Amino acid sequence: MRIVVQRVKQASVEIDGRVKSAINQGLLVLLGIEEADDETDVNWLVAKLVNLRIFDDSNGVMNRSVLDIDGEVLVVSQFTLHASTRKGNRPSYIKAARPEQAIPLYEYFCRQTENLLGKSVQTGEFGAMMQVSLINDGPVTILIDSKIKE
Repeated sequence: MRIVVQRVKQASVEIDGRVKSAINQGLLVLLGIEEADDETDVNWLVAKLVNLRIFDDSNGVMNRSVLDIDGEVLVVSQFTLHASTRKGNRPSYIKAARPEQAIPLYEYFCRQTENLLGKSVQTGEFGAMMQVSLINDGPVTILIDSKIKE
């Protein structure tokens, strides 16, 4: 399971010309689920996500988490995070989980994030064509892979 975490001043997801979700200061999370993933991956990633110290403290040092700043979180599914580009120029998505496995894990990821955050998480729509807008604050963008824990 992979996430791309972006520290944002604001972010939103639009589907068919309509804003589905929007947040102010917080984290935009792009979530990629592969066949080998399960709830253990979710639990590890969510704990890492909500405690990730990437917001500035009073001295301008990245020392505060989304929990510390009472920030918001927007989670968007993105199977393309598991693209393989080893052969040729057309990405292969063979490792990406099929919807019957990915949707329950995506929903579990969102619920677990809500539980640890103590507030609702905004979401995209699994499988939809989405337009994601954001103001990346910093910019700060971090990739975390549950299969690479060291």
